[in-house]
Amino acid sequence: MQRKNISFYGGILFIFVFFSCIGIQYLTNLGHLQSINTNVLESQLFRSTPLSDDMIEFLQEKEDPGLYVGTYWIMTNFEQEPLHEKLSEELFQKKIEQYSFVDGWDSYIEICRSIWNDVKYFPIPKASNQTDASISYVNSWMYERNYGKKRGHEGTDLMAEKQERGYYPIVSMTDGVVRHKGWLEQGGWRIGIAAPNGAYFYYAHLDSYANLEEGDIVKAGDLLGYMGDTGYSKIEGTTGNFPIHLHLGIYLNEGENEISINPYPILKAVEHSKIKCEYSQ
Repeated sequence: MQRKNISFYGGILFIFVFFSCIGIQYLTNLGHLQSINTNVLESQLFRSTPLSDDMIEFLQEKEDPGLYVGTYWIMTNFEQEPLHEKLSEELFQKKIEQYSFVDGWDSYIEICRSIWNDVKYFPIPKASNQTDASISYVNSWMYERNYGKKRGHEGTDLMAEKQERGYYPIVSMTDGVVRHKGWLEQGGWRIGIAAPNGAYFYYAHLDSYANLEEGDIVKAGDLLGYMGDTGYSKIEGTTGNFPIHLHLGIYLNEGENEISINPYPILKAVEHSKIKCEYSQ
């Protein structure tokens, strides 16, 4: 009888310790969310925001993509095990409810929304009258760049198939206000749009501008200018230092820090959302 009691209580103790360890580890993982505004936002992992092809497809019909991207990032980076479940609305709602009790969750999701929810269009329109207006781009986030000094590439380059300055129109991906316009040594002729929820969209190496000035209000799809190859020089108007392309950067201001965000997954998510326009002959 005594041996049975020892076995019984030993089994109970084992179960208690086993589930306690799992629970402590799980809460430890989720506990990182409590410092998300100060630590996670500045991490390379958050800024690069890797998304699976399934997730990008899942996002394309969502009216609140920032909520789903933020939840996906936590699922895939703070859970103990890799995500095996098929992405579904039910899965996301379960996870959102699960994470919502953690301090800092609401602020974190608002930041994710500021990056994602204002984006409506791909920045290069679809040509309605041309067949040679294709572009290409890859995930070049943090690729090495050496002009000025060695650094990581904070953006995505959309490369022109037709190497002709002023051929490809560039449109605003978001509503917003023109915050900066003019020459930068690295960016050439550039224009910066502050979107309503706080993200800053930076379009660089333009050949020319639309009729816009700093302080002007733009709508998503409005013409900003035309693709070129300006930059990499202190001399305004310098061209020819690299192929014709659009450099797109996305930034957040967190306190006094400017945080760059990888545009590649955002571009992939809105690749199907292109306005149509006639290109110049």
